[in-house]
Amino acid sequence: MNFDFSQLASSDAFKLLSSVVVPRPIAWVVSQSATGDINAAPFSFFNVVSSDPPIVALGIGPRGGQLKDTSRNIVDTREFVINLVSAELAEQMNRTSLDYHADVNELVRAGLATEPSQTVAPPRIAQSPAALECKVWQVIEAAPQRVIVLARVVGMYLRDDALLNRDRFYVDTPALRLLGRMHGAGWYAHTSDLFQMLAPDAANDPAVRPAQGH
Repeated sequence: MNFDFSQLASSDAFKLLSSVVVPRPIAWVVSQSATGDINAAPFSFFNVVSSDPPIVALGIGPRGGQLKDTSRNIVDTREFVINLVSAELAEQMNRTSLDYHADVNELVRAGLATEPSQTVAPPRIAQSPAALECKVWQVIEAAPQRVIVLARVVGMYLRDDALLNRDRFYVDTPALRLLGRMHGAGWYAHTSDLFQMLAPDAANDPAVRPAQGH
C-alpha cells in the first residue's frame, strides 16, 4: 500500500507517521509564561538533530485551534527545559498531559517538585533523571498554531548515579530507565530491551572511503 500525503487528512498522516516512527523520546517540557506561571506538558515529536551546535527539535501542535500554553510560553520567553521521563514517572507525566487552565501548575497537580535550572529561568523537574536546558534558536510556523521549535541546549542535568565516567562523559543510559512513545493512544515502550551491534570492519572493504582526520 502506498500513501500520497498530499491526499491525506492531517489526522490520518499523524496515524501513519506515529505508527512507524517509533519509539520516540518524550520531551517533558517545563516552560514559564511572561508573568511567571509554570507549565509542564509531554511531547513526543522530539529529538536531538545536531551536536555541533547542540540543537534539539520539538514539534507542538495546536489545541482547540489556538497555540498551546507551551508554545506561547516558548515564543514569549525563548527558554524552556526538556525533562526526560523515567519509568517510575510514567503516571505523573501522563497526568500533566491534561488540558489544564493556563494558570494551573501541572507539576503541583501531579505531586512533582522542581529544582532551579543553571542557565534558564524555567525550573527542571526534580524527580527527572536528566534535563536539558534550552534556548530558542528558531521557531518555524509549520501550520496555523502549529510550531516546530529548534533550540540550542545550553545546559544539562544528569543524576549522579547515571554518570559512569565524568572525565570521559560516559553515561549509564540503561540506568535512566527512560520511556519512549509508541503508536496509538496510550502506548509506550521501555528502553530496556537492548542489543549491541558493532560497526563493520571497514579495513576489509576496499569500497569504503578512508577515515578523515579531525
